[in-house]
Amino acid sequence: MIPMNAVKVCDLMLRDGHQSLLATRMRTDDMLPIAEKIDRVGYWAVEMWGGATFDSAMRFLNENPWERIRRLKAVLPNTPFLMLLRGQNVVGYHHYPDDVLERFIVRAHANGIDIFRIFDALNDVRNMRKAMEVVKREGAHVQASICYTIGPPYSVDYFVDLARRLADMGADSICIKDMAGLISPYVAYELVRRLKVELDLPIHLHSHSTSGMATAAHLKAAEAGVDIVDTAISSLSLTTSHPPTETLVSMLQGTEWDTGLDLALLAEIAAYFAEVRRRYARFESGMFGVDVRVLQYQIPGGMLSNLVSQLRAQNAEDKYEQVLAEVPRVRAELGYPPLVTPSSQLVGTQATLNVLLEERYKVIPEEVRQYVRRYYGRPPAPIDPQVKRMAIGDEEPIDCRPADLIPPGMEEAREELGDLARDEEDVISYALFPQVAGPFLERRVQGDDGKGPVVAAIVGLLLKQLDEQDAAPDTSVGPSVSPWRSAWRPGTGRWMGLISGAGGLR
Repeated sequence: MIPMNAVKVCDLMLRDGHQSLLATRMRTDDMLPIAEKIDRVGYWAVEMWGGATFDSAMRFLNENPWERIRRLKAVLPNTPFLMLLRGQNVVGYHHYPDDVLERFIVRAHANGIDIFRIFDALNDVRNMRKAMEVVKREGAHVQASICYTIGPPYSVDYFVDLARRLADMGADSICIKDMAGLISPYVAYELVRRLKVELDLPIHLHSHSTSGMATAAHLKAAEAGVDIVDTAISSLSLTTSHPPTETLVSMLQGTEWDTGLDLALLAEIAAYFAEVRRRYARFESGMFGVDVRVLQYQIPGGMLSNLVSQLRAQNAEDKYEQVLAEVPRVRAELGYPPLVTPSSQLVGTQATLNVLLEERYKVIPEEVRQYVRRYYGRPPAPIDPQVKRMAIGDEEPIDCRPADLIPPGMEEAREELGDLARDEEDVISYALFPQVAGPFLERRVQGDDGKGPVVAAIVGLLLKQLDEQDAAPDTSVGPSVSPWRSAWRPGTGRWMGLISGAGGLR
């Protein structure tokens, strides 16, 4: 009999597990054979979509990301699906128009997403409101997330207050999203305890194992009354991934928090993914143990590997320690943003430029200027006045919700895509990632014209070359928050400069 206080488990093997360890390269075909056993476990949910999986599917796997939901739902009918939604950033790296966000959520839910984990990189709830409203309207579960980090603005009181605001906005559950593995066991206990006392909502803990504290944090959270925890099946766990599912299940067996999950069944799933993981060995993160730098510099593991790759590309690996020391300094000057997409890219790139150019803020990327203008949202703490002057002079930052300045985008995307769009999902994909979705959809048309085998061979070669180029993650920041984007022109196979669809927003 499962105890009344049983901790529920959400497994991340189909999304964040392989995103953290294998550069998001796992193909749907490698998930399907084990799906029936996953469906028998009795997970609260499996996270299987969102984050980097959407563009990676088209960019590296030549897969339609929408098809992944449908194919997995067909063989996992009894297990709720959870996706990670970056608030107004949707699954991209800058803010998108409200109509694009809305149609994305509608189609994701229609295809089988039951739970939407919604967060904002700056914990600016204005950037979460529209997504929460649409998910609620569609009848799906709104899991509103607080991005956990450490620094002067942050405390248990800060996060409890943030959770209260999200509860008032209609959250069905609250996720403590610790993307860098910074939460200590006793802070996890205190934060969960406070949230359970002050909110009448399920509390969900998500943490990465980079610092080595996550498993202990999960245990203390269970003692404090946490309702749900994130884990990853053991063969896709630890280092920059998450605590092993089997370990937590074993630790709680026979206690009032017993999960009730079958360890023998979990062992079969772990054995399957251990074999699958071998096929993706060249995408391994290169981290094989705890990295204490995440505690010293508050840098997530994936960001560490990005810094190494960027410096190697510049023949400047000897500057690694200097860049590590510069990151927290830049973060403080930019108002202590949580280091999560896209703020981690902004801070990491600026820190690297400061060191490589041997003059701080000699070059400031446009994305950082947009951040200072608040086009990504309101920073958690004030930006250093001198840095603000260097970035935008005497210009005053905006004070509205950034997406209020972005005009609708669906019709423009539909017109640009033309006959390549078979349905609304194609239009949404293009609206989010024109540079990726355009070529992907054109390859699909070529395959339909009887050139399938030849096209498949060419695409396979191109993808192999792209994979080799991308084995070290790209460290450049994404597109600007303004809706400037490279316009892919159907039939040309190339990009035709920059277009703007946003009036004065630059």
